[in-house]
This record gives sequence, C-alpha cells and structure tokens, in this order.
Amino acid sequence: MSRVNFDQLLEAGVHFGHLKRKWNPAMAPYIFMERNGIHIIDLYKTVAKVDEAAEVLKNLAKQGKKVLFVATKKQAKQVVAEKAAAVGMPYVIERWPGGMLTNFPTIRKAVKKMATIDKMTKDGTFDNLSKREKLQITRQRAKLEKTLGSIADLTRLPSALFVVDVLKEHIAVREANRLGIPVFGMVDTNSDPTNIDYVIPANDDATKSVEVIVGAMCEAMNEGLQERKAEKVDAEAAGEGENAPKRERRAKAAKKDPRAKKEDSDAMNANISAKYAKDEE
Repeated sequence: MSRVNFDQLLEAGVHFGHLKRKWNPAMAPYIFMERNGIHIIDLYKTVAKVDEAAEVLKNLAKQGKKVLFVATKKQAKQVVAEKAAAVGMPYVIERWPGGMLTNFPTIRKAVKKMATIDKMTKDGTFDNLSKREKLQITRQRAKLEKTLGSIADLTRLPSALFVVDVLKEHIAVREANRLGIPVFGMVDTNSDPTNIDYVIPANDDATKSVEVIVGAMCEAMNEGLQERKAEKVDAEAAGEGENAPKRERRAKAAKKDPRAKKEDSDAMNANISAKYAKDEE
C-alpha cells in the first residue's frame, strides 16, 4: 500500500511546479504538462518515488541510524522541526553551518561548548562571574542553541540527508556528495536532480506539500523504530529463555545444604589425593 495517494498530493498542491522559463531540463522526466506557463509535476511518479524513499528511510531507522533533515526556508522550517523531532531525528532549520559535514569535529566542539556552559550554570561557576561575562556567555549559548541545538545528539556523521529544496540547500547537498552520504530530496521543476540519490519530484514552496511528503517519510521511519524496538524485546526474551536452565541450576546450588557442599568438597579432595598417590607409585 502506498504511503501517499494521488488525491492527497493533489489537495496539498504537490503538483505545482515553477514557471516554464525557470525550469531545469533535467527535471523533464518528472513533468506531466504545462498549464498557463507553469509546469505540472507528474504525481504518479511522485507517489512511486515517495514509496521508494520511505522504504529506504524505514530500513535506516530500523538499523538505528540517524537521518539529518535540512530545511531553512520559511515555509518548511516549522513543519520539518516538528516531524523530525517526533521521530528523534536531528534537523537544521536555521542557516546551514558551512562545513557541518566536511568539518564535523569542529561542529562537535561547538556543541560541547554548549554542554560546558550548561555545566557551569549547574555547578554554580556561572554565578561567580561578572555581570558582563554572564551576558556574553548567555548570548553565546543562545546563538549556539539556535544554530546547533537541534543536532546536539548527533555524535557522528548522519547516515543520510533529507533536504527540502535542493537548490537552496546546495551547500549541504555538495558536502553530502563529497562524503558519499545518500541524499533524499524534495526536488522542484527549477532544480537539478543529478546529485540527489532519491529524488521526490514535488512542490517545495508550499507548507502543505512539505507537510505531506515529510510526514510520509517520518511515518515510515517511526515504523522502522517500532520494529527495531520490538525485535530488541524479542531478542531479550529469547536470551532470558536460553539462560533460564543455568539460572535454575545456580539457584539449586545456592539452596544446597552447607553440609552437603562440604561432603562434595571432601569427596573431590579425596579423589584428587588418590590420583596423586597413584601417579607417585
């Protein structure tokens, strides 16, 4: 069963592309027709591409891997933040920090700086600072939180990127391409799909359109996370089942009468002495 249907996409305006004069010829396979000078996206192809991308993202989530969502345009910011946070995935909705992927260790240092400031606040060091120092640190913390707060839990490079508007986020796409990180992207008729591994032809300017596509992706990832959780529980249950006989034997041994234990020990010592006596003969 498809993650989204034709009518859903039509209602959300996913089919509206850009003006014909702004089109990118590489998007020709995904364009259905032109109406009033505007390109119309083939929604049947969008449905197929959504299903393909959702399946891959579901498997990534099932393996416990992280997918970084990138959407800095006004129409998509809030939607992406809510949907990604709901499935515990990192996201960037403010300006893309240059070198975030290619210079990841430096970004991690900045994130650690936030943690250090938080620690200062908790242990009372912050209270001993002057008023001016407090103000500077507070401003620094707020700035870091705004740009990097949503990726604080990203301790290693993401396994994939999901980008809304690949033309606007071309720096993020370029960094991911350079590192061989797969890119999933909502690609409008004015964008180049060449460097995108999983192209989802869709209107990336309408909030409803972004909500439907990103919602389908996050729903699939949530399924993957639930399956991962269920498998973990099953594995733990199976492990407990295998260890049950051992635990029973240990419990019986613990309950054994101390005199019986002593008798066993004496018998074992007698056997060892007899063996050594035989060897000496």
